[in-house]
Amino acid sequence: MIQTGLIPSAHSDHVTDASYDFYGLRLATCSLDQRVKIWKLDESNGQWSLEHDWKAHDAAVSKVSWAHPEFGTILATASFDRTVKIWEQQTVSPLDTDGSAQQQQQLNGAGSSSSASASRFVERAMLVDAKGTVRSVEFAPSHFGLKLATIASDNCLRIYECLEQPSLASWQLLEEVDVLALPATASPTTRSAAQSLSLATPTQTNAPLDSASVSLVAHALQQQASQSGSQVPGRPGLGTREADGGWSISWCKDKYWGEVIAAGCGIDGIVKIIQIPPSRRPTTLLSLNPSPTSTAAPSDPARTSTNGSSDAGGNGSGGGDGAKTCAVTSIAWAPSCGRSYHLVATGARDGHVRIWRVKPPAPGDELDAGAGAEEGEDAAQWTASVVGDFDDHKSAVGRVEWNITGTVLSSAGNDGRVRLWKMTAGNVWRPAGHISVEQAEEQQGDVDMGEAAVDD
Repeated sequence: MIQTGLIPSAHSDHVTDASYDFYGLRLATCSLDQRVKIWKLDESNGQWSLEHDWKAHDAAVSKVSWAHPEFGTILATASFDRTVKIWEQQTVSPLDTDGSAQQQQQLNGAGSSSSASASRFVERAMLVDAKGTVRSVEFAPSHFGLKLATIASDNCLRIYECLEQPSLASWQLLEEVDVLALPATASPTTRSAAQSLSLATPTQTNAPLDSASVSLVAHALQQQASQSGSQVPGRPGLGTREADGGWSISWCKDKYWGEVIAAGCGIDGIVKIIQIPPSRRPTTLLSLNPSPTSTAAPSDPARTSTNGSSDAGGNGSGGGDGAKTCAVTSIAWAPSCGRSYHLVATGARDGHVRIWRVKPPAPGDELDAGAGAEEGEDAAQWTASVVGDFDDHKSAVGRVEWNITGTVLSSAGNDGRVRLWKMTAGNVWRPAGHISVEQAEEQQGDVDMGEAAVDD
């Protein structure tokens, strides 16, 4: 059974993103109409009502993200106007009844709901460091503090930290990483004990570096080589044109390994697992590549790499000739919930939904990695393999998202359907049902998926 609800005519243009808050009772939506709307669920009848509605940017809004409620009711929005804005819900005093206040309240979130008249969303900060359209934004897990990650069409991953949490006015740019310029694999000298990384603090400014800093010249040459190698065969000069590319990020929810984020950009379809230590340059722990240069055997559709890069031959993903691209449009890192491995889901323009099983090194192996590297042995590494590859959408996948326990994956594609995927006996991932807009219009409430549903 799948419970559905329908919000008709939510926006006047294409809806680009939707995000639930921590409790699942409020839904933030954004659109090409430059507006952000907040919807509230009435648990008594299952209906959604408009709570706030305001013009957030001067161009299309691409992404919305809620912060953890321990920091307040905070929302971040990313836009094609190359900015990221931080919004906070503010209570309006009943004594403030002058015309200008009422007009501003109407602009910033009054909507048509009477319950919204007591509050509004106020812009607290605007981040303008991006050199391209900002395509994704996501707050870090709460145990890392009030931090924010963004990625733009300039292929740069940016990490911000709020320095003034009461006012939310001051945000510091901690890291600015060109994802394409990062090496696809981590060198042995950068693999240190992850537990020490998660316990380190930003105040340790004089901590020794594990490796020498890359010179500006070498960095520029490496970036140029990465960009030239990302062009589509047969279409010279295409590079990472926005119409063909994808930019997305997702934080690792596990605290043990420190700040780790999955990022994909451009048209190559490669997702890099990046570790962001407090006192060193960001490094690539692993690369998830669905289109290997060498074709895997038919009986071995998923290959686990031991050199820090994972390749899998996906059906219809381009394989050996590289004629097709599979730009990743969405990444979702599942909550670990006690598992010894991680699950990372990706949705791509080639219509494939892929589920990766990412295996970090065992704690004992990680602690011995430094000694093994000094003796010339292979250090402990992250590995990955594809455990699910589905092309049921038959069109570009726009969004993938996990449930709160990381056991059910949902995906939305250009075919107008939301599909569910669930792991069955024997650790085999299979379809668990789907819902379309037509079904939601015909029957709001519980929809019986019949034989397509998978029993618990």
